[in-house]
Amino acid sequence: MQQKLSGRNLLLVGFTLFSMFFGAGNLIFPPHLGAQAGANLWPAFAGLAVSAIGLPIAGVVAVARAGGLDKLASRVHPLFAPVFTVLVYLSIGPCLAIPRTASTSFQMLVPLVGGGAGLQLIYSVLFFTAAFCVALHPDKLTDLLGRILCPCLIGLIVVLFAGCLAHPLTAHYAAPSAEYVSLPAAQGILYGYQTMDTLAGLNFGAVIALNIRARGITEGPAVERGTIRAGFIAGGLLLAVYVMLGHAGAQTGAVHPGLATGAEVLTALAQDLFGRAGLVLVAAIFVIACFNTCVGLIACVGQYFHQLLPRIPYPAIAAFFAAASMLISNLGLAGIIRLSTPVLNAIYPAAIVLITLSFVPGLERRRAVYPLCVGCTAVQSIAAALPLGPLSTLANALPLAGLGFGWVLPAAAGFIIGILLKK
Repeated sequence: MQQKLSGRNLLLVGFTLFSMFFGAGNLIFPPHLGAQAGANLWPAFAGLAVSAIGLPIAGVVAVARAGGLDKLASRVHPLFAPVFTVLVYLSIGPCLAIPRTASTSFQMLVPLVGGGAGLQLIYSVLFFTAAFCVALHPDKLTDLLGRILCPCLIGLIVVLFAGCLAHPLTAHYAAPSAEYVSLPAAQGILYGYQTMDTLAGLNFGAVIALNIRARGITEGPAVERGTIRAGFIAGGLLLAVYVMLGHAGAQTGAVHPGLATGAEVLTALAQDLFGRAGLVLVAAIFVIACFNTCVGLIACVGQYFHQLLPRIPYPAIAAFFAAASMLISNLGLAGIIRLSTPVLNAIYPAAIVLITLSFVPGLERRRAVYPLCVGCTAVQSIAAALPLGPLSTLANALPLAGLGFGWVLPAAAGFIIGILLKK
């Protein structure tokens, strides 16, 4: 008899994946995009949906079909696989994404409890200690994230959105800011990079597969199908929540122009709608969302490095990454975002191309395509994002580089050359 997840279990696993995706960046970037894009919200939102929903779910599917990120990346080269995978895990792990969960959620507590380095340190210690304890059992994340925290999170966001609909701050969106006047969709795509979800999607599949097996599904094809279906459920939830946050942000931006971050946008909105109770509501949303993602990322990164270094126990690795993330989180949200932008611009294009190639049938037999296409992409994106002198100047002189898509032409050239070499 063919194994298959029950509808209820599939929904729980989908909720779990949504909870792992939906963290700090997913909360702050859609409302900030709405506030900045204003009247051009929906074209910009379409771009955001491509890079912050479509690509992450495609990454989950691509890795599930390939049998793991290492197998997918090895299509480029056996040496590329470990280097790329480690870079991805460090980016979504202790270097950028995990610390951001604590720094973002703390920012939302400042209006209630006050700021200060001492309070932030105490909060980060408590936050990462709790996250580490939950992440010690990665096969049981569905029980906490899927059953309890995810429904609570969605319910709180719906309350905020319902308040926005019942008592709209304004009847019209404001004029778009300068970067969203022309080609808002392209700007939305680039802004979606900041969620880091495409990189996370390449790795979350392993933890989701672990949770599916914990529910008695052991056959490889059944686990793959369950992972893919859970990805579509998570993608639908992300789309619904992003629409709410984008609309709320556009209304808030019209009343409070010039807000610097999505956290400020949501704080202003909640305070206008509900007063001080609104600050408590938004703080609860941020703490739950960021905690969910922090747990998922610690489990994901810990599992990978435990497989890479099997002599070191998983709890020790998870504890190390939790402690390192705690220290980095005290740099503050603004510092982490400044650090993340060039790193993500360097890594993201290679991830996008790798995911895209995995859906083109027959390329496994054309062995030159993957290394040439991904290699040409990586050379341009790294040179354009990092200060590499004349190489950076050349990379930024390519067509579409001014829009942030200078890697498209090298990727196309690598693809065509790879096809021709096979022939």
